[in-house]
Amino acid sequence: MTDLAAPATPLTEAVRSVAADLAGVHRLGVAFSGGVDSSVLLALAVRVLGADQVVAVLGVSPSLAASERRGAHAVAGQIGAEVVEIETAEGDRAAYRANGPDRCFHCKDELFATIDAGVARSLRLDAIAYGENADDVRRTDRPGARAATEHDVRRPLAAAGLTKADVRTIARELGLDVADKPASPCLASRIPHFEEVTPEKLAQIDRAEEALRDLGLGDLRVRHHGDIARLELTVDDLVRIAVDPLRSDVLRAVRGAGFRYVTLDLAGMQSGAFTLPLVAVHHG
Repeated sequence: MTDLAAPATPLTEAVRSVAADLAGVHRLGVAFSGGVDSSVLLALAVRVLGADQVVAVLGVSPSLAASERRGAHAVAGQIGAEVVEIETAEGDRAAYRANGPDRCFHCKDELFATIDAGVARSLRLDAIAYGENADDVRRTDRPGARAATEHDVRRPLAAAGLTKADVRTIARELGLDVADKPASPCLASRIPHFEEVTPEKLAQIDRAEEALRDLGLGDLRVRHHGDIARLELTVDDLVRIAVDPLRSDVLRAVRGAGFRYVTLDLAGMQSGAFTLPLVAVHHG
């Protein structure tokens, strides 16, 4: 347990805030993805409640990349927290497969409903929390937050007013390997809205992205447009990929995942590229 009277640093202030938010909680489940937000929340919860009273709950489905699953276990091991995997079936929901701008709501609703339906009882959890931060609260393209509200899921990072930059600062102070990890939304985010999400498409995207990372490419997305894979890469990688041998290796890798055509998006990496334009129209 951390000494809550320690000199103030971003970490100790965060511990105090999370301790206040979790007052009265004895055993906590953290909806865990292995990203920097949920990892920092998990680490802070362990400091406040103790490792034996915190469980990282990892939802596993075709929308979870294999590399993300491995990474989640690695960072939880670094923190010293138990990981419990649960299978979620968002793909059985017609509204999720329809892939509207509210797809994330149906995914998070499935996760929290699965936890409510017996996981919380079997793990003896008296509260669930997830890693929403203060920046997320202000975004208009995160319908998953509505599911958290409906299931009474706690948001200690947001309650503490911690921005994404704050969370990364705390992750560095904690020495977490994911401190500078780029955001990595689920694989379904690579499919344009209103085009059906299927296990086959998700597996195709996962194979292509894994193969590209094996070639040494960094932060990336493989957007699924039927036979066409539209690659979003960092600016540095856009330059590297234009010449052989990497160009030929990328073609083989992405075609090997089942795509016929491989294109480069000169705009590079674009967070929320499919969702934000639709949300802007809706709110305009």
